[in-house]
Amino acid sequence: MNDKIMFQRFGDFYPFYLGEHLNRICRRLHFAGTTIAAVLLVTAILTQRWWLVAVALVQGYAFAWIGHFFFEHNKPATFKHPLFSLMGDWRLWWDILTGRQRM
Repeated sequence: MNDKIMFQRFGDFYPFYLGEHLNRICRRLHFAGTTIAAVLLVTAILTQRWWLVAVALVQGYAFAWIGHFFFEHNKPATFKHPLFSLMGDWRLWWDILTGRQRM
């Protein structure tokens, strides 16, 4: 990842984000982690067990970072672009779910 790239809009960031997620196993790990995070977040809201929000964040990032470090062999965008990266995780999840991106 080029550390000098600064993105002003998510629309400009997302193509870069997709380029950082070319490995199928990495994408699958992202999808699995984001799905589990979504289930945990909904569960937290329904049960009012707010500690599940922290669990959702930790496990969601754990899946993603394993994908980057062991399969994609790059540094997660989270380190340089945390908000856009989080938005990218959910957008990629939605795009895979709706068939716009391949898993």
